[in-house]
Amino acid sequence: MKKRIIVGIVAAAISLSSPISSQQAPSACQTDEVFRAFDFWIGDWDVVDQSTGQAAGQNSIRSVEGGCALEERWTNTAGVTGRSLNYYNPLKKEWRQVWVATGAYAIDVVGGYTEGAMRMKGTIYYYGTGQSFPFTGMWKPNEDGTVRQYFEQYNPENKTWVPWFDGKYTRKQ
Repeated sequence: MKKRIIVGIVAAAISLSSPISSQQAPSACQTDEVFRAFDFWIGDWDVVDQSTGQAAGQNSIRSVEGGCALEERWTNTAGVTGRSLNYYNPLKKEWRQVWVATGAYAIDVVGGYTEGAMRMKGTIYYYGTGQSFPFTGMWKPNEDGTVRQYFEQYNPENKTWVPWFDGKYTRKQ
C-alpha cells in the first residue's frame, strides 16, 4: 500500500512540475513559420540519381512529434535502408539532420533555409573505415513540385568538394 501511495505522489508531482501538459496551447512547432521551413520535403517520393538518370530509391518523409520534427525513411533500389530525424533548434536557431544508414555511415549536419533551399553542413562518418569528412547537403524545392537533394563530401587529399549524391525527388502518385 505504501508503495502505491508513494508512486501516486511522485506521479502527481511530476505532472505538476512538467513543462509538458496535454492542456497547453499549440506549440511553437505548429505555429512558428521557421518550424515549417522544411515542410516542402514531406511526402512519399521516387528518387532518381541525376548523375546517371537511374532510379536511386524511394523516400518517405513525415511530420512527427506534433510538427517538431521530420522523420525520413529511405530505401534504395537494392533494399538498403536509412533514416534521419530533422528538427529545428530554436535556441541555436538552426536546423539539424542526423542520418544513419544500415551499417555503412552516419551524417550529422546543421544549417537553415537560405537562398531558396535548405542548406546544411557537418560531417559524414564511415563505420567500416572509421574515417570522417566534412559534408554538405542542399534540398531545393523546384517550381514543378520536385525537390533536388544535392550532397558533397570534402576530399582532403586534393582539397576539393566532390559530389556525393545528386537526386531528383518526384512525388508518388
